[in-house]
Amino acid sequence: MNIERSAGILLHPTSLPGKFGIGDLGPSAFHFVDFLKAAGQTLWQVFPLGPTGYGDSPYQCFSAFAGNPLLISPEFLQRDGLLSDKDLSNPPKYDEHKIDFGSVIEYKTKLLRKAFENFKKIKSIETECKDFLTANNFWLEDYALFMSAKAYHGGVQWAEWDETIAFRKDLASWKKKLENEINYQIFIQHTFNKQWIALREYAHQSEIKIIGDLPIFIAYDSADLWANKELFTVRKDGTLELVAGVPPDYFSETGQLWGNPLYKWKEMEKDDFLWWRRRISNLLTMVDIVRIDHFRGFDAYWEIPGDAKTAIDGRWVKAPGHKFFNSIKKALGELPIIAEDLGVITDSVEELRDHFGFPGIKILQFGLGEDGDKKFLPHNHIKNCVVHTGSHDNETTRGFLESEMQKNSGIYEWAQAYFNYYGESMTYEMIRSAYQSPANICVIPMQDILNLGNQARMNFPGKLGGNWAWRFTWDQVANDLASWYKQMTIMFERPPLKKNENAIIEIADE
Repeated sequence: MNIERSAGILLHPTSLPGKFGIGDLGPSAFHFVDFLKAAGQTLWQVFPLGPTGYGDSPYQCFSAFAGNPLLISPEFLQRDGLLSDKDLSNPPKYDEHKIDFGSVIEYKTKLLRKAFENFKKIKSIETECKDFLTANNFWLEDYALFMSAKAYHGGVQWAEWDETIAFRKDLASWKKKLENEINYQIFIQHTFNKQWIALREYAHQSEIKIIGDLPIFIAYDSADLWANKELFTVRKDGTLELVAGVPPDYFSETGQLWGNPLYKWKEMEKDDFLWWRRRISNLLTMVDIVRIDHFRGFDAYWEIPGDAKTAIDGRWVKAPGHKFFNSIKKALGELPIIAEDLGVITDSVEELRDHFGFPGIKILQFGLGEDGDKKFLPHNHIKNCVVHTGSHDNETTRGFLESEMQKNSGIYEWAQAYFNYYGESMTYEMIRSAYQSPANICVIPMQDILNLGNQARMNFPGKLGGNWAWRFTWDQVANDLASWYKQMTIMFERPPLKKNENAIIEIADE
């Protein structure tokens, strides 16, 4: 992927400030774009934007195509005449720094239901909604029916529904029975799309590109699997035959049992990966660059029996990486893809990544200390890669450094020697080092931009509950923070400064 030296910030919209308990696509999102512009940033990286379910993880969504209703801005619904001043006059008192998903879902769902009732009275928006359904019918009709049937059955997994809808035996009668709820779900998706596209266009006006995220696997309890069971490793009775995970390693003696269904790649090859072509094409209407999570799974994946209790009894199975990306490239042209190439990486994974020119990822935290993997340190970076100080799955950089100091592990002292820095702002020194890196793309998590400790950590892999909840407030942003980063982008040429044209002189013949 050809991209000039650039800098950006990783921040999911749910982490934005606001009075409705969760960040959304409203005024605060536009203000964040203004902050990015003032700070000289040209990239905004987000997590997957889909509708979250159990655990509130953006990497386990009810759809690989749909948007998250919780991101819809009530203030913009009010602006568009779908909610009144009174509707928004007395929101619950929420923690400014942590999302209470249960309470937020209850409150925002009430607002969205009210907006839907008002929507029915506005013909112009209803026409927009019908046009949106026509353009997105390849996924939206199934998704709307799936979510409607889930609501009808009290939110349980699709396998526990009435078998006539669980196994799609009588769709016509269910569509008739659930017509109003289906229309509500279509309205929600149209509204999300309208608000997101407006935000993206505003970012583009400031020459800021959006980096989106694409999890390689989909959730079992999703519209994608329910509507396309033949493409996934489920038996005819709906039980999982094979599931995804990773093998035992230094961090876990039993590996990680993710439980996601795997793809039936041979079946997908029959129509030249149509479902995948639609998925990536749809995402590229929403974002400018796509980060593929667990990229190594396109080379080979860890296959585990569906009834296994751990990931120990799995095996590596080859995936159609070259054939797959050639198909996507043929359909969509050059692919603006970032390969998340962390974990068990083999020569064949690197060959697949490099063959298509996808930049990989470097996490500075992973390279620190005597036992750190030195490929992650700046002196080993290449141009075609992305550098981060940390990721959503590990500690904030300040939290990491503080915990290593408490352990007396020697990592902090090692970092002092490596960066030749002995002051009190090691987080900022690591950010500065990331900016100096040869890597064309530098993206820093907002928690590190604000130099926050582990109270701001986004996710604890393997921990149930309490994840994905962090938010910041504007009073945490120092007045000179944007100008400091702006100077960094200029100093380290992200983007490159315009070069003066070389002088042209005439040389006389002897």
